[in-house]
Amino acid sequence: MVDEVSDKTARLAVLIDADNVEASLVEPLLKEIANYGITCVKRIYGDWTQSQLSSWKEKLHRFAIQPIQQFSYTSGKNSTDSALIIDAMDLLYTNKFDGFCIVSSDSDFTKLACRIRESGSIVYGFGERKTPEAFIKACDRFIYTEGLDNRATKETQTSIATLASKNEQVSTEVLQKTFEQVHSKIKHNTELVELVKQAYDTIVGKDGWTKVCTLGNQLHQVYPSFKSKDYGCANLSKLIQSMEVFEIKQIPQTKNPNHKEIYIKLKNT
Repeated sequence: MVDEVSDKTARLAVLIDADNVEASLVEPLLKEIANYGITCVKRIYGDWTQSQLSSWKEKLHRFAIQPIQQFSYTSGKNSTDSALIIDAMDLLYTNKFDGFCIVSSDSDFTKLACRIRESGSIVYGFGERKTPEAFIKACDRFIYTEGLDNRATKETQTSIATLASKNEQVSTEVLQKTFEQVHSKIKHNTELVELVKQAYDTIVGKDGWTKVCTLGNQLHQVYPSFKSKDYGCANLSKLIQSMEVFEIKQIPQTKNPNHKEIYIKLKNT
């Protein structure tokens, strides 16, 4: 869909800072990364002699992630960052990778992300919402790890989970009501609507129409952490539809009539 602008044949290197990522996130993390390309290298960095990383050990074997040992030579100093940065630069100079996935909430990787992008490679960042803005902005795309295993909105999850716990069947009517609540929240989220309208104003043509995929690219350039699924929508098209401020039309592609491109135009107010 248009929300994810990526080449799924891209060769990716995944570098994980074990000190800043929970082991429970590894499966949804790798599934998310699969949306952007083929993972050719998976490495994780930490001091594996320390007990706090024990939860990772079963995951390493299961998901074929190569652990890189980095001893903590000085108390209070994080030597893992340096090892990850050195490896990233070595991999960059091989010219074998189209993109790098840096999994950490640490701002120390900001300069690394900038350097990789200067070389023409894409940088995908993954971290918690507490991640400093400098690192987020340094990435082409930034995905919050809190949302990786929580694609629906809290309202949707709560409603379905409550019904399931009572062994009740989730009816179409109940689901429809829940999604209508999500739709209403998006429609009345003035900050979100203005953000999308500003991105639209930047790229719109003389006739007022623009492709949704082009809008998605613009949003990701200005707001690397932007993701429609954070608002309960499967893709950007559905998010825009819920706002009710844009006209929407679909036009069949010339080369592939079965595939339609989605265009939007701001409604007259």
